[in-house]
Amino acid sequence: MKFSNLLRQHAAALRALLVLTVILGIGYPVFIWLVAQIPGLRDKADGSLIEVNGKPVGSSLIGQSFTDADGNPLPRYFQSRPSAAGDGYDPMSTSASNLGPESVVDTPDKPSLLTLVCSRSAAVGELDGVDGARPFCTGDGVGAVLSVIGPRDARGNVIHPTKVVSVNQPCDTTKTPFINTYEGVRVECAKAGEDYSTGLIVPIRGSAPADPAVPADAVTASGSGLDPHISLAYADLQVNRVAKARGLNPELVRSMVAQHTDGRTLGFFGEPRVNVLELNIALDSL
Repeated sequence: MKFSNLLRQHAAALRALLVLTVILGIGYPVFIWLVAQIPGLRDKADGSLIEVNGKPVGSSLIGQSFTDADGNPLPRYFQSRPSAAGDGYDPMSTSASNLGPESVVDTPDKPSLLTLVCSRSAAVGELDGVDGARPFCTGDGVGAVLSVIGPRDARGNVIHPTKVVSVNQPCDTTKTPFINTYEGVRVECAKAGEDYSTGLIVPIRGSAPADPAVPADAVTASGSGLDPHISLAYADLQVNRVAKARGLNPELVRSMVAQHTDGRTLGFFGEPRVNVLELNIALDSL
């Protein structure tokens, strides 16, 4: 190939690069930015920030925790749902816990999804003065799960249990298993370092009601870990506690909840929901 042809090809490629850079690298971003400044879109484009006394305190699109320095819930505030994003509601670590329905046995370095749900339900129940009991949970807030050890039949069922262990309850001098016996065999607490995976894992439902007082969104994180909303049921559960902590009439607090309730998306997607940050800010302004 002649040098002149090679030079022309490189010059054409350079011109194409410059034109596309101007169009796609400068023109298109500027056009999108200008569209985002249209009234009605600007707030969302800027992050839907919420300001108090001229200072941003959060975004209506991203949840946040309302706890003290030790992570304890502040009684005067409505509490958000749990978050698995980083240390909680971290936009740089948005994620779910990746724990599924089969996560029922705790490990030394990580509680199971069942135990997380049980412990959260017990904590919410204590905070808001309701029964935190939940199916498949022990009274002390861990997963009610047994490892049943013994000979099995062809289908893998244990025929005659020889040992039964409450795998999520470590033994100490004050704790006893959540049930005394299983099929006539005394139930033991788990011992640190012991492996009970050879046993048949059996969750025990217990006597908790099928419809717990603590709603599901109070004990489970959203897929993004950033959900700023809670259900009407969870908001209603917290009304009396917030009213008492603030010295307000519960009906006033309930009316504030109604004012900050968003309806179904497009009128039929999802369920009505309450924006926790906006509600708490409104209560602080009273």
